[in-house]
Amino acid sequence: MISSVTTTLRPKPDSAAVAAVDVARAVLVDDVGAADVGEHLGHVVEDDRVVTHFFACERPGYVGWRWSVTVARASRQKHVTVDEILLVPGDEAIVAPPWVPYRERIQPGDLSPGDLLPVDDDDPRLVPTYSFGDDPLDADDKAQVRAVAHELGLGRVRTLSPEGRDLAAQRWYDGDGGPDAPLARSAPDSCTTCGFLMRIAGPLAETFGVCANGNANDDGRVVSLDHGCGAHSEVRLAKKHEPQPLPDPVVDTLSRREFETW
Repeated sequence: MISSVTTTLRPKPDSAAVAAVDVARAVLVDDVGAADVGEHLGHVVEDDRVVTHFFACERPGYVGWRWSVTVARASRQKHVTVDEILLVPGDEAIVAPPWVPYRERIQPGDLSPGDLLPVDDDDPRLVPTYSFGDDPLDADDKAQVRAVAHELGLGRVRTLSPEGRDLAAQRWYDGDGGPDAPLARSAPDSCTTCGFLMRIAGPLAETFGVCANGNANDDGRVVSLDHGCGAHSEVRLAKKHEPQPLPDPVVDTLSRREFETW
């Protein structure tokens, strides 16, 4: 059996392009000014007869950035030409964080009264209440689903999908109502033994419940059964922390006449 090995050929450095540091610097200085150009930082062979030279950027506010000047030499030509000049970030450069769409940046509590957050028709967290099969729905089919759901009195056009349910369960479990919250780690016992825990129905019943203790931080919130807090129904204070009993009352029998003569 003959095995084939695939090898990647690296481009051969072109001596003229590698040596064209002065040419690259001259064009760069002419474009951005001498004050913004620092020392030569090296080069990278991009392709046959194509080399990129790097120069330190001395422009204020661009610490860690560098100028990138790409030069090339045409076949059978002696002189090199400059292809492009770029300002690129280095390893220590301060750059903007990756852009995140607004919808993905919204956190619980961000919506104000009157704000609207539309949900896409193809949101994987939702499925049609009236099942239309496994095939993707086009616009007309989605309108038909809504009409049928309305006629059948199903109330909701869409309901939570298994994926949406799993995402919610993981989010709750990892959040402040889960077992790893600081409040739960210092709790004397878990919610599963608390009398204030309200059980829920459905596939999440074995993992979550709702806190009904008006004195607890999680009152009215979904909590995992292995969550906990100091307001557990069976919490008892140690004797040394219990309120001390009041002494027996003393009856004052001293009258006003006795007080005046005394």
